[in-house]
Amino acid sequence: MKSRIASLALAFLVPVSLALAHAGGAPVPSKRVLVFTKSSGYEHSVIKDPSKPYTPGPGSEVAGLAFKVLADLGAKNNIEFVFSKDGSLFNPAYLAQFDAYFFITTGDLTEVGTDGNPAMSPAGKQALLDAVASGKGFIGAHCASDTFHSPGGKDINARRWLADGDDADPYIKMLGGEFIIHGSQQVSRLTVADPKFPGMGGVPAGAAFKEEWYSLKDFPKDLHVLLVQETSGMEGAPYARPSYPSTWAHLYGKGRVFYTNMGHRDDVWNSSLFQSVILGGISWASGRVDADVTPNLDQVTPQANVLPVRPAPAAGK
Repeated sequence: MKSRIASLALAFLVPVSLALAHAGGAPVPSKRVLVFTKSSGYEHSVIKDPSKPYTPGPGSEVAGLAFKVLADLGAKNNIEFVFSKDGSLFNPAYLAQFDAYFFITTGDLTEVGTDGNPAMSPAGKQALLDAVASGKGFIGAHCASDTFHSPGGKDINARRWLADGDDADPYIKMLGGEFIIHGSQQVSRLTVADPKFPGMGGVPAGAAFKEEWYSLKDFPKDLHVLLVQETSGMEGAPYARPSYPSTWAHLYGKGRVFYTNMGHRDDVWNSSLFQSVILGGISWASGRVDADVTPNLDQVTPQANVLPVRPAPAAGK
């Protein structure tokens, strides 16, 4: 039954491209978006370089699937996506070329790390934060919240399960939340908190499908929650907590920031539901469309910052 629910939810939506491209009979303005996919930590299959040797793991993952999906969306929606894994390019002049930055990244990007691609300098990281604060857009999917962990978040054990609050990394404050941990992939239900936001209007009520759901922390009061992770019925310690934001938008200075915790599985990337959500986020963050992002965290997910308790370590560990 769960697999049927998942497939129905993922197949429900028609792509949002036509609505965006033909609203009012006029072509939408062109946008240029940097898709940055460096993995200093774990490298997800959807952003692995498809030109390099890769053996698919469980679930028949497709190397580089995100690049194909985004390229197709860009061609249909007048968006030029520029794909890069080179952190050394980050400086004010380079970042000025783009309307927005789309991160699908992991780890401390100022370190070369797992994928071996050039790291971002500390000045480059600051240039990114300054660019967003000055009015550029930012979009994060899935593992963008597993990037630049706060001091406590770097410890996969006890401290990661605790809030960092004012000590959170500046990138995490810009993003609006941080990855704690995930449990086993499972079907979970999402509730739409704002159906008027671009890309959200067609998400079916109580959409439920299988994904690697991130449990998150350190949500600021200014979040405008778009999708709520309904934890009731979920299995595993990471989800033994009240419902919390799955997808949101907020302002960072003059910049627009959008994030969704979806984006691990191939079938999610291929689904019209996910594509609608991220295209709506890109359109808003890049300034193509406007939306009301009045903070609603306390109204929609009032216990979002009540965190799960780390399970006691097994004997002998």
